[in-house]
Amino acid sequence: MNTTQAKAVSQSMASAGRLVRALKDFIYRAGIVAIGAILLFFLILLKSKTTANFQLKPWVFSYAIFVTAFELSRIVSAMFYKKSFGSLVGKTSTDAEVYEPRVAFVIPCKNEEKDIRNTVTKCFEVNYPREKLEVLVVNDGSTDGTMRILAELKTEYPDLRVVNWPKNQGKRWAMAAGFKISKAEIIIQMDSDSSVDPMSFRELVDPFQNLQVSAVCASGEPQNADKNILTKMQAAYYFMSFQILKAAESTYDTVFCCSGCCSAYRKSAVMPVLYDWLAESFLGKPVTWGDDRALTSHLLKRGGRTVFNDKAQAYTIVPENLKKLLVQQLRWKKSWIINFFFTIRFIFKKQPFVTAFYYLPLIAISFLTPIMAFDALVFTPLTTHAFPFYYVLGVLLITAIMALYYHYLDKNNKYWPYLFLWALFTMFVLSFVIVWAAVRIQDRNWGTR
Repeated sequence: MNTTQAKAVSQSMASAGRLVRALKDFIYRAGIVAIGAILLFFLILLKSKTTANFQLKPWVFSYAIFVTAFELSRIVSAMFYKKSFGSLVGKTSTDAEVYEPRVAFVIPCKNEEKDIRNTVTKCFEVNYPREKLEVLVVNDGSTDGTMRILAELKTEYPDLRVVNWPKNQGKRWAMAAGFKISKAEIIIQMDSDSSVDPMSFRELVDPFQNLQVSAVCASGEPQNADKNILTKMQAAYYFMSFQILKAAESTYDTVFCCSGCCSAYRKSAVMPVLYDWLAESFLGKPVTWGDDRALTSHLLKRGGRTVFNDKAQAYTIVPENLKKLLVQQLRWKKSWIINFFFTIRFIFKKQPFVTAFYYLPLIAISFLTPIMAFDALVFTPLTTHAFPFYYVLGVLLITAIMALYYHYLDKNNKYWPYLFLWALFTMFVLSFVIVWAAVRIQDRNWGTR
């Protein structure tokens, strides 16, 4: 066989390989669609079975239809995320003129001797010109060995900037110090137990080429996902929360919470709202948590666009036991409640479509869910001695559709089955946390510090 023949055979084999891969991909996609259609059929069938109870409990049936429609709408919105993001960002750093603004990592920390070394090291490893990169750590009154480790890191990385506060002033003030001190155009706020993937770092910066973008949220993933069942459940939840729910919000350029795990901000957009954000209070007391959600809301109020980039990858440490997880969820729910009273005053004027078809339904569901869950899981079984079969099955069917889309987005992600455990955990436990959060709203302690 001569060279020409060998080349022809090689090209033929490559074409055949591409054809096989395309066929496999088509079969996979067709299978996903078919399974989704089956799940949707059973979901509709289940809802039709419950219509017999409409006259007895019309609010229960209406709530079930409302929640189902809302959850499906989030998946549909997420399907348009790529197109929306592409049209917003447009030009990327792959173009002839590389976009490389000066950027700064700002890392507030308190008592993080276990994780701070990895966090800082990963910042200096990012794929970005060192002369345009700044890493600033604010040691907010640590009482452990955090400052000693920072001193060691300073010898390894002379460019590292460390602000040492002997007395704790709070994470929000530490974040604000970074905004005020740094001369960078883009500020990346990152939790002290988190890290950014060095090779995907530019994806966090590129969207700022659009001058309307005020903040970009990276995709968060638990670094300790394989620790136990609880962390695996959170890994599934994080994937769903970022890749589906935040993607759905980003379709409308309105991510309501740019995660504290790792998010980037345009400094010129933040500075005009910085002191209002610092002065946030609720019922006469300063708000000491929910800094990420509050800052995002201030940017939205000014008309800024907040987006999610699924290609920018960050990692964080999630709670490894039930007590810490519940404390974290309690803190998150408190900040969510407080932020609602702030956001609701302007969001309809700024984003009427998103408010009507996303934000208000989300608010309604969040406050109604514990009432409906109590009725289905406690009151009805006690009064009728019947297991809430249809309620549980309905939740699992919606979760199955969500898990199917989850698997479609990343077929190699192994945590998708744990989404069902998270759904059950949410149903029986987390759905009631918002009630406890409302009761304890005036307790402003951090909880895990």
